[in-house]
Amino acid sequence: MVYETLAGEARERDALDDVRPDALERVPADAPWAAALRERAGAGQAPELAALVRHPPALAPPPPPQKGRRTCPDRVAAAKADDLVAGTLRDLAEGEPLCTRDHGRHTAGTGATHHSPSVVHSPDTDLARGAVWAAALTGGPDAVRHLGALALRVSGAERGVIEDLKLSGAAVNALADTGAPASLEELGRLQAKIRHRALRKQLDTALTTAAGKQGITPQQLVERSVPGHGLGQDSARESEAGDHRIRIAIEDATTVRLTFIRPDGTTSRTAPAALKDGFPEELKELKAYAKELRGTLAGERARVEGLLSTDRVWPYDEWCRHYRDHPVTGVLVRGLIWEFRDETGPWRSAAPGAGPEDGTAAHVRLWHPIRAAADEVRAWRERLIADRLRQPFKQAFREIYLLTPAEERTRLYSNRFAAHIVHYQQLYALFKVRGWQSNYLGSHDGGYDGTARAEFGDGAWRALFHHEPAEEGFRYSPDHAATDQVRFERRHGLQWREAPLDEVPAPVFSEAMRDVDLFVGVTSIAADPQWTDRGEDRYTDYWRTATFGALTATAEIRREALERIVPRLTKLADRCTFDGRFLVVRGDLATYRIHLGSANILMEPDDAYLCIVPAARSPRTSGQVFLPFEDERLSLILSKALMLAADTKITDGTILRQIERGAR
Repeated sequence: MVYETLAGEARERDALDDVRPDALERVPADAPWAAALRERAGAGQAPELAALVRHPPALAPPPPPQKGRRTCPDRVAAAKADDLVAGTLRDLAEGEPLCTRDHGRHTAGTGATHHSPSVVHSPDTDLARGAVWAAALTGGPDAVRHLGALALRVSGAERGVIEDLKLSGAAVNALADTGAPASLEELGRLQAKIRHRALRKQLDTALTTAAGKQGITPQQLVERSVPGHGLGQDSARESEAGDHRIRIAIEDATTVRLTFIRPDGTTSRTAPAALKDGFPEELKELKAYAKELRGTLAGERARVEGLLSTDRVWPYDEWCRHYRDHPVTGVLVRGLIWEFRDETGPWRSAAPGAGPEDGTAAHVRLWHPIRAAADEVRAWRERLIADRLRQPFKQAFREIYLLTPAEERTRLYSNRFAAHIVHYQQLYALFKVRGWQSNYLGSHDGGYDGTARAEFGDGAWRALFHHEPAEEGFRYSPDHAATDQVRFERRHGLQWREAPLDEVPAPVFSEAMRDVDLFVGVTSIAADPQWTDRGEDRYTDYWRTATFGALTATAEIRREALERIVPRLTKLADRCTFDGRFLVVRGDLATYRIHLGSANILMEPDDAYLCIVPAARSPRTSGQVFLPFEDERLSLILSKALMLAADTKITDGTILRQIERGAR
């Protein structure tokens, strides 16, 4: 059976000409994805079709052997079965799933009372994988689309069916093998959505394979495979439904807007009743499209930010084609500072949205403050504030982390962020958000030693952040973790080898340490304003030290931004000053000191602690005050400063009572 041949997992047969009459019995009797195969086989099939189904040559482990790949197209053509294999792949990708209630259990270990939909039952996985490869080797553009849909469907990334990692992996590998240009876009889409560790490794390998077939590097492949979603150069698309027009547009680095245009030209952000009643399926498809577009935008934002740890240089024309002029990536690119140069001249930076001075250049690279002089960095920061330029992520105001004397002495590890107490569940969630992989701390074997890992510098370097439970006696997983060392490894072929800190490229070291600073700053109990009100003595000394302690690099950047923002605000300019690690706010009832790291507050003259807990949905300060980058702590500090500067207008009784006690 060609399907079995291509699945590559059956035992080796002795004779290639042996025809097994019971081969058709292996076609599942009630699986919707095999319906076309059953129908064709039961209709008095020609000998060629019988050979296609029955002919089992010697098999090898996946990927399929070269001989099977070479002979497959001829066998499919001889049986006139192109439509059969294409239809089987389509049904696997989009067809009705199997349910244990109607079609039996997915595997022998599935409980009799547990009903879960699956695409393929476990005993039929080899047959399905063979169908996947047969369609990939003989299909056209539709095969690429369906391979991508199937890989995502059974990857576990989407709800609806039981994950099938073998089937998903087969679809990923087949995509890479097609060599079709459209496969690059599908692989890029899968890489943005699939989170399973084993499948991500397969995706990395598949991208390398596909890049080799296209004659480009894996990095070039990734940037060329970003889907455009049918958007125009204005990053928008319009469609019609009845007498209404519907516009979907990327408005900024985080916003995809769906706008409904009525016949009279007025607009609405919610679907009119006429569309809800008359075009429900079209609306459903549009919302799914907008969701996918938001996913691509978020993925590109993370990918482009990741370029800051590299020394990538692009030919100008290539950069224009795949970055500046791309309908999705271009929205981000035009908000960033880039550097241009000709063949021999120096690098010259250009403002967001601008190009090289003379309109053309030979090379382009992404600007990073670690490569710039201090005066240039200050100038860019001042310009962003003055021109109200909001960047898709911190670039001009980006934190810089340089090797310290203590790290030069320890040589192989950094203790810069060690010995902090953090909320563990929050930390683990933040690992995922920032693309770090980590084992889960818990009472299981190996659960007392945590290591989070992330790759930098186009995958040439890896950072390791060690952490462990901060307490004992927990039942399943700890509430708190204690942070430990940060180490680095360099890739050597397929292996990783530990590297001294002074050998780590400056952008790699800085970007990795910035992530670790983020992990600690966001999840530390020092950022919890209610910690001392819980009646617990655990970690109280740490909380008191860390919550008003020395500023980290992130907090220093926050101070620099505030020093530019506060003088421009009429409500704060004459009421605020800066004193070391604090923003000092003069109210009418008291004077307050807001720590620029934790955002916690002390009241003068005796440093009484003032607890202000942000509401679950605090007012967006960024709607009142221009901020050059997203920073929840920066917004929180400004919100508190605005409130305390007008403290006579505070109506919250718990806050007023604290102020009254502190002012005595």
